Amino acid sequence: MTTTTDALVSSRAGAPRLPGTWSLGLRRGALEIKQFVRRRDQVIFTFAFPVVFLALFASIFSGQVENAGITASQLYAAGMIAAGIMSVSFQSLGISIAIERDEKVLRRLRGTPMPPAAYFLGKVWLVLATGIAETAVLLLFGATLFDLDLPTTATKWLEFSWIFALGITGCALLGIAISSLPKSGKSASSVVVLPFLVLQFISGVYIPVGTLPDWLLNISAFFPLKWMCQGFRGVFLPQSAAVLEQAGDWEFGRIALVLGAWCIGGLVLCLLTFRWKSRRDG
Repeated sequence: MTTTTDALVSSRAGAPRLPGTWSLGLRRGALEIKQFVRRRDQVIFTFAFPVVFLALFASIFSGQVENAGITASQLYAAGMIAAGIMSVSFQSLGISIAIERDEKVLRRLRGTPMPPAAYFLGKVWLVLATGIAETAVLLLFGATLFDLDLPTTATKWLEFSWIFALGITGCALLGIAISSLPKSGKSASSVVVLPFLVLQFISGVYIPVGTLPDWLLNISAFFPLKWMCQGFRGVFLPQSAAVLEQAGDWEFGRIALVLGAWCIGGLVLCLLTFRWKSRRDG
């Protein structure tokens, strides 16, 4: 008996150490990014969608904005950056995770030794990579063709960074949470795209906030997109453009508070609603 026990202990001691959660999450993220890049049609659509809409709206509404000291194209460029970030986080995760659940990919992953946290870390790396890439494309496009003024001070870039970080985190968590709402992978696009499209119209992406009724703006204020748009306008537009906002100010403190609350609230929603199996599987 002692000999057998000593052999088991020796065998375990000599066994290779399993990778940790962070290491597995990084590897999972590399796999997610590689799979994303290999789907060329998805890559093209993901990055082209906000660029095409920016080109359309900025070209159609290209005149000066009254009493703001900016052009309409500059206004749209700032808002479209926020929409692009929400597209690669909320919309992308909400649809892709619902499809993976319906195709039993999540169920198979749950049955492996991989810690559940590593799966979500992989999604975080995917969202971060695509979010940075899409934002860079929109900044280049807006600055080159539509006179978007890039920040020239460290303070402005710091403001841009924390708005980006809080915004993409909150939207990603909301995307994970809403992925449990569709009954099947086939209905995921309809369930996720509709609220995202509505939010874009009432949050100042396609329609300037000054032309929206207060009750619609009050509804949009419950969601992160409105505050991301407002924050990026505060980063990229001059102080004279703050008169266009509902409060007549950029309200960076409130932006940080709301986006931070959505990060916490989104995490709670994920913990309460996320399912590894589809409803058909029980």
